[in-house]
Amino acid sequence: MKALQITHPGHIELIDQPVPLPKQDEILLRIRYVGFCGSDRSTYLGKNPMVSYPRIPGHEVSAIIEKTGIRVPGTFSKGQLATVIPYSHCGLCASCFRHRYNACQNNQTLGVQRDGAMTEYITMPYEKVLVEEGITELDLALVEPLTVGFHAVARGRVKKEDTVMVIGCGMIGLGAIIDTLQRGARVIAVDIDDTKLNLVRSFGVDTTLNVNSPGFHQVLLDNTNGRGPDVVIEAVGHPGTYKMAIDVVAFTGHVVCIGYAKEDTPLATKQWVQKELDILGSRNAEPGDFESVIRYMKNHRFPSDQIISQIIPPEKARESLEEWTATPGPVRKIVVQF
Repeated sequence: MKALQITHPGHIELIDQPVPLPKQDEILLRIRYVGFCGSDRSTYLGKNPMVSYPRIPGHEVSAIIEKTGIRVPGTFSKGQLATVIPYSHCGLCASCFRHRYNACQNNQTLGVQRDGAMTEYITMPYEKVLVEEGITELDLALVEPLTVGFHAVARGRVKKEDTVMVIGCGMIGLGAIIDTLQRGARVIAVDIDDTKLNLVRSFGVDTTLNVNSPGFHQVLLDNTNGRGPDVVIEAVGHPGTYKMAIDVVAFTGHVVCIGYAKEDTPLATKQWVQKELDILGSRNAEPGDFESVIRYMKNHRFPSDQIISQIIPPEKARESLEEWTATPGPVRKIVVQF
């Protein structure tokens, strides 16, 4: 079967390997679509510290059940459309003890710490497979990145009366925006790309700000009655946006950090103590977040055509990654079709 493998930084190739056999409690999945995540791009560029090489990338999955192991419940059957929860958990660490499996100390995410789904077939434990016939094959490949944003909103304990500033309007930021709006809260979307800001307006965001526009901070204060946003969700992973989040959030507000900064970020500890802030990490997503995203996609027409920049065969992966690296701005989501 075909598989895409990043052999070393800057080099991805199409390889051939055997179709895996499912264990007794596993499901063999035939892959339909897999989205390229920012972490996959970091792996390609050699900037993902959690990756060893060679590595098959991919954890944003749309698939069809091909075969089930003998201990898999009868609710799973051949031909069903499915996506996967791409994170493992050990069941032994402090996070697992608290039933927060998404933050397992020993987690191995598909395409990061273990080989991923950019291949024609993969096997998964049945507990990590979600069957869903109510949305399209293509939309299923967009579920996982949206769940990460949904989870961040839950971490921020967003309430109806809150004003929430989301920094970064990529797929993860879009997930945070969607769930914030579902909770009835107000969103201020921030990015450096006007194209992305125009896109989120179509989801119901009434206030969008380009961080490079003149008077950005004053406009933000004017839009929050001089207090700043109640919750700031950082979905970029840059030292500057981490600092911005703490600088602009209201006193006694919440800052939720999703993005992995590529370097250590010195922060004004005096500022967060004086403001008595809740500064929260947000990692991966929980099964309930997957259910919430799927429910949203079933009840709303999701504009995949506006979200996806390219649908490519695996043979075009190298070319697309090179273009994405050279001009990252226009790229929203690249999806590989198997």
